[in-house]
Amino acid sequence: MGAAHSRDDLISDSDEGEHDEENHDEEDDHYEDAKDPEKTPPSSSSLDEVDAKLKALKLKYQSPNKHPSLKNAVKLYLHIGGNTPNAKWVVSEKLTSYSFIKTTQIDDDEENDDDPDEESADSWWVLRIGSKIRVKIGADMQLKMFGDQRRVDFVAKGVWALKFFNDEDYRAFAKRFQDCLFENTYGYEANDENKVKVYGKDFIGWANPEQADDSMWEDAENSFLKSPSSTTPIRGSQDLREEFEEVAGGGGIQSLALGALDNSFLVSDSGIQVVKNFSHGIHGKGVYVNFNSGRIKEGSSSSRLEHATPKKALLTRAETNMLLMSPSNEGKPHSMGVHQLDIETGKIVSEWKFEKDGTDISMRDITNDSKGAQLDPSGSTFLGLDDNRLCRWDMRDRNGIVQNLATAGTPVLNWTQGHQFSRGTNFQCFATTGDGSIVVGSLDGKIRLYSTNSMRQAKTAFPGLGSPITHVDVTYDGKWILGTTDTYLILICTLFVDKDGKAKTGFQGRMGNKISAPRLLKLTPLDSHLAGANNKFHRAHFSWVTEHGKQERHLVATVGKFSVIWNFLQVKDSSHECYRNQQGLKSCYCYKVVLRDDSIIDSRFMHDKFAVSDSPEAPLVVATPNKISSFSISSKR
Repeated sequence: MGAAHSRDDLISDSDEGEHDEENHDEEDDHYEDAKDPEKTPPSSSSLDEVDAKLKALKLKYQSPNKHPSLKNAVKLYLHIGGNTPNAKWVVSEKLTSYSFIKTTQIDDDEENDDDPDEESADSWWVLRIGSKIRVKIGADMQLKMFGDQRRVDFVAKGVWALKFFNDEDYRAFAKRFQDCLFENTYGYEANDENKVKVYGKDFIGWANPEQADDSMWEDAENSFLKSPSSTTPIRGSQDLREEFEEVAGGGGIQSLALGALDNSFLVSDSGIQVVKNFSHGIHGKGVYVNFNSGRIKEGSSSSRLEHATPKKALLTRAETNMLLMSPSNEGKPHSMGVHQLDIETGKIVSEWKFEKDGTDISMRDITNDSKGAQLDPSGSTFLGLDDNRLCRWDMRDRNGIVQNLATAGTPVLNWTQGHQFSRGTNFQCFATTGDGSIVVGSLDGKIRLYSTNSMRQAKTAFPGLGSPITHVDVTYDGKWILGTTDTYLILICTLFVDKDGKAKTGFQGRMGNKISAPRLLKLTPLDSHLAGANNKFHRAHFSWVTEHGKQERHLVATVGKFSVIWNFLQVKDSSHECYRNQQGLKSCYCYKVVLRDDSIIDSRFMHDKFAVSDSPEAPLVVATPNKISSFSISSKR
């Protein structure tokens, strides 16, 4: 199955469909009287007769407010037909009204609604539309605004659209919705004082994007265009062409470890399959490492590879070794150690323990010291993250001596650098830049930037937007951060100009109040609904470069059965059509979709070295539990 584009269907009179009992919509009908000075004006009685006939034909003049007696009047549409050729919008209610209600009961009838003025610690704002829709206001509504159409689309057990009868009504709804969303998210009334409390005075542009300085986005865009190594990103006339699709050996793919050299690796329930890297993707069944045969101690209770599938596979030492981290308890990502796999022999050579000051500790994630560190043949260190810990581990002892794995039994990793925070960080994920700076995402949505010199104090801490950061990535140069939440991606520019007029990143210095507002990458409400039951974003990545002067060109994320690709340059373009007539943070809905038959485990671009001359990007690899597919970007349809 190939690639498709995001789409926003224009709702017009012809879209009203079979659910509309009256096929003529007054909304856009305008007429002018024909004036002939030689003719005698009609009598009042004849005017009454004409007026009655016009009413019967539904051709009466449209007034600025067609329904002055109905407060918050709207027209409600429903999308039917899903992803089929017969998909269309139909009118669900030709005339209804909406209201914002604060209540403790989301699904109850209107008789049980609380007083909107009554305060309750467990109450939320709910959007009610007639008798058909009652939904808690939140990011999972995926509400999208179309200012030029006076329309909003959203998800609420289906895909709906509201059309407003004038601009004033549309703007009033948009403002009220944003205020209710803020209060539901943070628990505070949406006023300037509380926005400063939530975001901080340096980040007030995040709360009021219209006041934010977008100059850094424009400067970054210009620097991209001037880059001698930048290739034109994927455009509307370019398609993703499927090159290979193979059934994975062993089945049950859990994760994907892409290599920048000869091979990549599929981690499954029972072992690791080695596949070859080519300029058009990955394929070919190579060596298969079975976890049972790779056990280092038969019968050892501490060797858990045969009992728990590794959730993290980290390539090291010029991709000749791999660190495998398995969860200690079902349902939680934390692990008490890692297994070291020698890829050339296909054997587990050691089981390392996480330990600090003689006490066993856990880690929830590991990553390389820097974005290209897996290519270093002498690398012996890597980074670890737990809920309240950030550290660097060394496989050498405290004296820098390589430990003898044959006699060490269960060797202990050496904590060489890091910090154990006393409370409240709730770290979830992290990534590194080309120079080894670290970005960390948290449960509260905050994103912290740490320099190469210190893990104790973040140079910059971006506030959360109310959703946990489940995955984070950063460009090689550290200028851009991509955070993943369940319902959107957040793209942050770390560039700022210091007091001496020098351009820096937030990893190198404190940004102060010179901070650009972020941009959000979202699915349209329709695509979000069609993505399937597991329609949460996960594992968004930039395309992969490991050289100075090279620029990432695309972003890719997985949601349900979709692999979703954005043009990075287009997202950064402040004049991009997606951003017109928007309120709040700029949100980009222009993307390509790769649709699979099964839920996607991961989607990643191969290393930049595999981009061929006639393609603007390296191949895209898409993994489902039982299949692996590769797509190249074609410059022709």
